[in-house]
Amino acid sequence: MKALEERIRQEGQILSDTVLKVDSFLNHQVDTALALEIGKEFARLFGSAPITKVLTIEASGIQFAMATAIALGVPFIYAKKKKAITLSEQVYFAEVHSFTRRETFQVNISQKYLDASDHVLIVDDFLATGAALVGLADIVKEAGAELAGVGCVIEKSFQEGRGLLEQRGIAVRSLARIASMAPGEVHFIEEAGAVILPAKKNVGC
Repeated sequence: MKALEERIRQEGQILSDTVLKVDSFLNHQVDTALALEIGKEFARLFGSAPITKVLTIEASGIQFAMATAIALGVPFIYAKKKKAITLSEQVYFAEVHSFTRRETFQVNISQKYLDASDHVLIVDDFLATGAALVGLADIVKEAGAELAGVGCVIEKSFQEGRGLLEQRGIAVRSLARIASMAPGEVHFIEEAGAVILPAKKNVGC
């Protein structure tokens, strides 16, 4: 998605060869027009599947899951990182480790909103280590639902996340695939001569 790549070049802050900050337009302050276009693109990429729900994890994926669900005309669900006292019914849950926050948390989804009749598309903002997305895929499997695939806004292709998902037979589509980056420069995977560096573990999103 060229418009997204250009925004990353213009406004993304590359703090190191593994850390990209896009909070001016994606995950703190959100360019809503861009978010809606991202949703339309995911709907185009996965629209041939009979999707009934879009699934994400709070909080940074919510705007893109909602935009995708609007484009597809279906509901979206977000997994909660803490079980609220109002969530008294049975839940599906998975343990997810965040390397950026350096903590492990349990994500929860009410069993009322996900079952074996569903065809699910997972959407998230970043794919790096893949821990959160693997956790969501495990929940979909536990529910007996069909997983149509995973859509990620930005992928750090030099990290192991895509490989972990593809090992499970999960289709992955990312709108901006970063081959490598360093302060002051970023190379996308489709660029001529771009080289994907070996997977780096225990860093990133």
